[in-house]
Amino acid sequence: MTVSPGPATLPPMFESAELGHKIDKERWSAEVPQLRADLLEAQYELVKKKGFSTVVVIGGIDGAGKSETINVLSEWMDTRHMQTTAFSPVDHEISGRPPMWRFWRSLPPQGKIAVFAGSWYTSPITLRAYGEIKSNQLDHALVEIRAFERMLTDEGVLLLKFWFHLSKDRQKKRLKELSHDDRNAWRIGENEWRHFELYDKFVETSVRAIRETSTGNAPWTIVEGSDHRYRCLTVGRTMLDAMQKRLAKPEAAKAPTGVRTPPITPSIDGKHLVTSLDLESKMDKDKYPKEVDEQQGKLNLLTRHPKFKKLSVVVVFEGSDAAGKGGAIRRVTQALDARQYNVISIAAPTDEEKARPYLWRFWRNLPEDGRIGIFDRSWYGRVLVERVEGFCSEADWMRAYGEINDFEEQLVKNDTVVVKLWLQISKEEQLRRFEERQATAHKQHKITDEDWRNREKWDAYTQAVSDMIDRTSTELAPWTLVPANDKYKARIQVLKTIHGAIRDFMS
Repeated sequence: MTVSPGPATLPPMFESAELGHKIDKERWSAEVPQLRADLLEAQYELVKKKGFSTVVVIGGIDGAGKSETINVLSEWMDTRHMQTTAFSPVDHEISGRPPMWRFWRSLPPQGKIAVFAGSWYTSPITLRAYGEIKSNQLDHALVEIRAFERMLTDEGVLLLKFWFHLSKDRQKKRLKELSHDDRNAWRIGENEWRHFELYDKFVETSVRAIRETSTGNAPWTIVEGSDHRYRCLTVGRTMLDAMQKRLAKPEAAKAPTGVRTPPITPSIDGKHLVTSLDLESKMDKDKYPKEVDEQQGKLNLLTRHPKFKKLSVVVVFEGSDAAGKGGAIRRVTQALDARQYNVISIAAPTDEEKARPYLWRFWRNLPEDGRIGIFDRSWYGRVLVERVEGFCSEADWMRAYGEINDFEEQLVKNDTVVVKLWLQISKEEQLRRFEERQATAHKQHKITDEDWRNREKWDAYTQAVSDMIDRTSTELAPWTLVPANDKYKARIQVLKTIHGAIRDFMS
């Protein structure tokens, strides 16, 4: 039986935070001016180079000076290039999106600093301390946190995590002092005193969380919170040292330490999942109008069901160029209330999107409860276009498989139906459609030089698609392969697949 460490078995990093560290006024006055100047210099160099972003996580014991320290950082640094965001444990419930959505959308661009008061640690630690989740649920949350932080640091984010600690006696003294201070009494309420009563449980849970998530890429710094000057100098110096080291070695801003998936073995006989589809099967055109009306009606009724308001839907459309994604999407949207869905067309990333971790632009477009997000192309671009065209490194697209699976798992476990559709046509049918588009005035906008260039890499894309399906078709978010040489049959299969996935999720 494994016994969780309690406050009586504090690790050295916590024990050292109970020694009563203090900085006298003379030392403070002597060191702060230079530290402020150095921090500003590093910040402006970061703004100029834009090589990476910095995320500062502030957590810890109530009354340990977290807010005061953040205020000091705001005085020492240029707030035009530093954003501060405070998170409560329940903000995510407002939108119905997965809990990590609010943290993703708050990530800073390259060249900027974000200070998070409260973070992805707040809810799991608090819920476990109150006994609202079990030990294995905390372990699962910590696994997800490690994966998330690994993703950030692999994308070049400088992640600094500070945990402010107080002994139980010092916390009690601190809470009493704040309660009797007219300017700060508002900070201390029933919630803070309730946390104090659960001090041992909070420390036990926090020690466990810190041990499990203090990694080489994202280590924790434990800060004793009893002395204002000590904690501010500790945080300031740690930030300065980390920023200066990264600025001095920009190549370290994006240096993955390993690949999370096994190597890819190419097919030696040329057979692939997508090339094994029966692309010649056709639907009777005379039956199509009635069938499409019937399937659209079923989808419409399903989205009006009371249960639908408690879930969201993400539909991913990927496929060969000219495979009919646009036509299939229109048949889906015709069945829906226009107030109920968004179609998100994914093109090459903008400068704003390039400045943040890869999945940021997809997290920010997730639908709320009762809504459908239809992605015309998606996050799979990293393992398709970016892989084949060499827009990212092999390490980037190899680790993307695991990151995407983690992302989709979070969606499904937070009541999002994930439907992934790959529309496949033959090389000959693609050529016929390309030539038809060029010859038809109102279709010429659909064909570009890039489409012709992509066609020249048909085999490379076929291999990339097969690898993608093999590594990301999971039990929670499977791929549906749609033979699309016959656009009528493809549209019916798309409608049936979406309807069936929502129905099964609601049952």
